[in-house]
Amino acid sequence: MKDYFKVDEWKIIEEGFDPLYNKIAESVFSIGNGRMGQRANFEEAYSGETLQGNYVAGVYYPDKTRVGWWKNGYPEYFAKVLNAANWIGIDVNIGGEQLDLAKCEILAFRRELNMREGYLKRTFHVRNEQGKEIKVDAIRFCSMVDDECGAIRYTIIPVNFSGDLIITPFIDGDVVNTDANYDEKFWDEVKKDHSNDGAFVQLRTKKTGFGVATAMKFSLIKNESFIEFTSSPVEKEKYIGAEVKLQVKEGEAITLIKYATNVSSQNYPADALEKRAADVLAHISQKGFDTMLAEQAVAWAQKWKHNDIIIEGDAKAQQGIRFNIFQLNQTYTGEDDRLNIGPKGFTGEKYGGSTYWDTEAYCVPFYLATAEQKVARNLLLYRYKQLDKAIANAKLLGFNNGAALYPMVTMDGTECHNEWEITFEEIHRNGAIAFAIYNYTRYTGDESYLTDYGLEVLIAISRFWAQRITWSAQRQQYVMLGVTGPNEYENNVNNNWYTNTIAVWCMQYTLEVIDKVKQDDIVKYNALVSKINFKETVETDKFKDIISKMYFPADEESGVFLQQDGFMDKEQLLVSDLPSSERPINQKWSWDRILRSVFIKQADVLQGIYFFEDRFDEDTIRRNYDFYEPRTVHESSLSPCVHAILAAKLGDVERAYQFYLRTSRLDIDDYNNDTEDGCHITSMAGTWMAVVEGFGGMRVKDDTLSFAPLLPKEWRALSFQIGFRGVLLNLKADKIGVLIKNISEQSIDIMLYNIKYKVDANSELFIKN
Repeated sequence: MKDYFKVDEWKIIEEGFDPLYNKIAESVFSIGNGRMGQRANFEEAYSGETLQGNYVAGVYYPDKTRVGWWKNGYPEYFAKVLNAANWIGIDVNIGGEQLDLAKCEILAFRRELNMREGYLKRTFHVRNEQGKEIKVDAIRFCSMVDDECGAIRYTIIPVNFSGDLIITPFIDGDVVNTDANYDEKFWDEVKKDHSNDGAFVQLRTKKTGFGVATAMKFSLIKNESFIEFTSSPVEKEKYIGAEVKLQVKEGEAITLIKYATNVSSQNYPADALEKRAADVLAHISQKGFDTMLAEQAVAWAQKWKHNDIIIEGDAKAQQGIRFNIFQLNQTYTGEDDRLNIGPKGFTGEKYGGSTYWDTEAYCVPFYLATAEQKVARNLLLYRYKQLDKAIANAKLLGFNNGAALYPMVTMDGTECHNEWEITFEEIHRNGAIAFAIYNYTRYTGDESYLTDYGLEVLIAISRFWAQRITWSAQRQQYVMLGVTGPNEYENNVNNNWYTNTIAVWCMQYTLEVIDKVKQDDIVKYNALVSKINFKETVETDKFKDIISKMYFPADEESGVFLQQDGFMDKEQLLVSDLPSSERPINQKWSWDRILRSVFIKQADVLQGIYFFEDRFDEDTIRRNYDFYEPRTVHESSLSPCVHAILAAKLGDVERAYQFYLRTSRLDIDDYNNDTEDGCHITSMAGTWMAVVEGFGGMRVKDDTLSFAPLLPKEWRALSFQIGFRGVLLNLKADKIGVLIKNISEQSIDIMLYNIKYKVDANSELFIKN
């Protein structure tokens, strides 16, 4: 754990510059708006360690899969969100010397992410090799109002000299992805152009043919007044800059205002991109930087009004949850059902920026409770629209009759993960898709989704399970062979308890939904039966047979569900037996050693218990928790949140608190030594769950919202807001009691500590402890 950033409830602050932490800071200080995003790279040149990152949502490249031994069924490519044109660049030359913080003496440095108002600010004071000192004050943001745009205000003050200053704002499309399998550049130049106060570069991706136009417009201010200037074009491949030569006086501030836009052929015809970019720049430059920044503050205030979680008395915990919510809101807005949520969002390239099961298992609950209903619905529609490709994916692996296997990793529905133990075996992801449909329906009450879209997906998933399961003549039960569960430190195992459990649940749920849809709309049901050639009696009888005869591994002596067959054959060490010098094991041990060990990457059995907790009594949950958590190394970002929620349910508030701190500050404190690759965006939704479902005890039971708050001793109070079926509630829990405000025009029944209460419209309920 690294205590590098300052603790502040509304900001992330870096005081002083340590180049060893720069890539971590670039990730943590990333900004975005759902349509585009930017790592916290410097505007000016930097020759030190850096990971340049500018991203445009939905634009990707099918990088050819690189494996040592090709196997049938492997995907042809690994889809990657591309590092796009660098729009923030501002080259600064002082007396013939390029400004480069890696080559300057840094006298002062501060970087600050203002989460309340949604901007990144950086100030520094440096002395170059000539002894000339300058101060720089820079603010930038990706606009939440004009979501194709970003803006920068970059102020330079000569401290101890007068003389020549050259400023060159530029756009650089000659970029690379550090994770390119064959070191290939993914963009071709279409055209570029320069004007006195701007520049334009249009690029097109190889293979996929996405077009992106990146354009800039800029102005200069001296002594608080705009000044006339003449710029000269600087052109290279995929690069264009506008060089401006100035004479500056000691102590006199020169400010560059740079407006930029990324517009994509996803949204406009390719031949219209240049004009669209010009129109967007004209619009935002007419507003001006100050107006855009003020609008940004208003837009973020609106988001915080509904999304904020307030933790009183614990600044580190407060900073952690706000950072997580901030990044989630920057990453996905739900306006476009073609987009989804990559594990790194707009903060890095790792995992290719693709969609994983993280969305359904972790992100959907956050958006259900904090955004309009359509946002979570669009996440489900994203998968529905890719059902044909999920069926095609399953067919490649030998499944038929409309069986669907959703991809482990995807951009457009095609599987693009190239590790066999994941691509072929981590099939539990299918269950997460089904669970998200269930979660959405029980939370929103929108059962029309089942009729229109959900049942078709559920039948396809259940068809897959029915074919993937094997009948064991020896056991006289159904078994599931050759799988990888959520614990990816175990591959090619038999009868992973979680996978078996969620497969059976999927078939049970599918049967329930079949009955419901038949009852609600027999015409649509019959149309679906015809469309997918569903043999109801034959297929549902198969589902029922599997449900009644499925094998679930368990250890009678310990009274726990076995993660998989043979788990007890392993040497039963605990994480406490591991020397700290050998952690994290995924960076210190061979893969062979990890696979043979008892150590667990993330919640596996406990993931199933979290999903289906109502099936188990508290003693069963406790036995499994106390058995598996001490064997879990939590080297997945998705792990601490589940353990925090279950610990809170068990009343173990201290362990819940420690896991909460770990999940909420995972990136800020670089727990797993991997923040430099980008932040763990999807696990941030799990952090929200750790607070609301863990310490808030929120559940949906029998169409009713239920709470059971439990506060760590470090917190004076906890408050958050929840949207539920058209009602907005604010809950505040402290040492005295629980206050629930209904900020809506309709009344609602809720459960508080298992007692039902009615909260009238625009009223409040207080229950004393």
